Amino acid sequence: MPHDACCGHDHGRTFDGDDPGFRRALILVIALNAVMFLVEFLGGAIAGSLALQADSLDFAMDAATYGLSLAVIGMAPVVRARAALLKAATLGAIAAWVLAAAVWRVFVAGVPEPITMGAIAIAAFAANLASVLLLWRWREGDANVRSVWLCSRNDAWGNLLVVAAAAGVFGTRWPDLIVAAGMAGLFLNTSLGTARRALRELRAPQPGAISPRSIT
Repeated sequence: MPHDACCGHDHGRTFDGDDPGFRRALILVIALNAVMFLVEFLGGAIAGSLALQADSLDFAMDAATYGLSLAVIGMAPVVRARAALLKAATLGAIAAWVLAAAVWRVFVAGVPEPITMGAIAIAAFAANLASVLLLWRWREGDANVRSVWLCSRNDAWGNLLVVAAAAGVFGTRWPDLIVAAGMAGLFLNTSLGTARRALRELRAPQPGAISPRSIT
């Protein structure tokens, strides 16, 4: 596929992910997310950090939804759009869980351990930054492709917020809670944006479809 197709400009056709380079990059990103889910979840449990545990669930969900993105590459546009809608729904579910957990944490004593929290957050940021760089060439495309890029970009920003929270949790849990709530908002924003784009693609005329005006 020509290079301009990778950027979503193949004579007006939106890039759908059907490119060997994109597939390889996506497989690497899936592996990175799976590894970081295990690292960050265990680290969050040890450090007592809600922000790390919330971010670890995002890694797990990303690995699963990126796998879905990989599976539907080359399928009909309506299938890819529906896959993007499913990813939007999972992001919304993560946002709801993080917000609920943040409210619950307010009534539970305990302050996250900042050293472990900070070290793991930095490792998570490095993993997400690597994902962003791997996917940079393919940051534009249909809802299925673009949702992968947006999730990786947002995750990198979220990890920077967790690092900031780690620096502020000495003696107080509020920075951890504020960051967890901020991450929930970030997930929800991406969820809504992905859903809107997917719905537009579902409403668009499908290749080979017969226009109602042609039936007379």
